[in-house]
Amino acid sequence: MALAPDRVIRGLLFDRDDTLVIDVPYNADPHLVVPVPGAHRAVERARAAGLALGVVTNQSAIAKGLATRDQVDATNARVDELVGPFDVWRVCPHDADDGCRCRKPRPGMVLDAAEQLGISPAEIVVVGDIGADVRAAVAAGAQGVLVPTDRTRQDEVDAATTVAADLDEAVTLVLARTAAVRS
Repeated sequence: MALAPDRVIRGLLFDRDDTLVIDVPYNADPHLVVPVPGAHRAVERARAAGLALGVVTNQSAIAKGLATRDQVDATNARVDELVGPFDVWRVCPHDADDGCRCRKPRPGMVLDAAEQLGISPAEIVVVGDIGADVRAAVAAGAQGVLVPTDRTRQDEVDAATTVAADLDEAVTLVLARTAAVRS
């Protein structure tokens, strides 16, 4: 499975938990942030290729009262320090039933990140570990790459247009498409 052959890719957005860092449910403690193996290298490769980089992350811990926005921001700053830096961060603080426009699989965070980066959503790839990440990309007019984990459901894998074994392979797919379009 591959990315669309005719699209220029200028930006790469990542999900946070189980994509860039090992998921600690409702994590609001920067000291618990542990990068997924190879995350820093994969992000560095994308940055070296000239891609704009960002993170789009659902953080319902805020809506549930399990964390404050300041705690989530501090945790994100630690991710930025260990894996980034990223050009843009978009956080959805809402719970699943809040009806916001930003919570993945809705496209709001992807659209907002694209606008902040000055890039068309069609020029962005979103990398994540669950179907909601990929569906948010598609809903925004971007492309998605699914990097399954043990928690990714089989129906999400089956529905994904592009699947990578790990974060490094996801970036390799993006960079290969970027190089092919430029040549």
